[in-house]
Amino acid sequence: MQRTAIVIGATGLIGRNLVFELLKSEKYTKVTVFARRDLVIKHDKLVQILLDFDHLEDYSNDMYADDVFCCLGSTKAKTPDIITYRKIDFDYPLAVAKLAKQNGADRYFLISSMGANKNSTIFYSKLKGEIEEAIAKIGFTSFHVFRPSLLLGSRAESRPMETISQYLMRVLNPLFIGPLRLYKAVEGVKVAKAMMIVATKNLTGYHLWLNNQILDLVEGGNK
Repeated sequence: MQRTAIVIGATGLIGRNLVFELLKSEKYTKVTVFARRDLVIKHDKLVQILLDFDHLEDYSNDMYADDVFCCLGSTKAKTPDIITYRKIDFDYPLAVAKLAKQNGADRYFLISSMGANKNSTIFYSKLKGEIEEAIAKIGFTSFHVFRPSLLLGSRAESRPMETISQYLMRVLNPLFIGPLRLYKAVEGVKVAKAMMIVATKNLTGYHLWLNNQILDLVEGGNK
């Protein structure tokens, strides 16, 4: 059965790769992207809606799709203000989830983070755990949470410290074998491909995909 999709966070490392995967897939006939800025790509299946995320309710009539893919996320370096940070990582993903569910969406795919835990004393990890729980309560037929480790790949914006971390992890990555694959850095494009693989499965209920499972989906368990 062919499906339609909504993507938020489409301008980020995982999001933009996911959009390309969705557009290539024969299983999706329409891909609606909600973003602050233009992706600067054209495709017959692509609908781009530029908006202010603080007024998502104004676009409720556009939020009709079978599947919702959320790749939104920020960093403290990029968003030092805690209130704004929470809007991006909690308020917006939850608002889209509620609006899309009201309009008939039955599956939600969320990019979270390794270590997400609503009881954590670390702000970032706690916030990720809270949004996972909040969306789980909405009642989608299928809810998938992806918790990747450090992401590798080129971003649109400059993140000097992350660039250094990426370099170090590329050197160390071959050492992360067996149980250590849980912590192995992963390319953003691989996370996007893993989301697409899961989207082709007829799974219902709640599913948590840890970093090693994300790698298994795209590489196989022996790498």
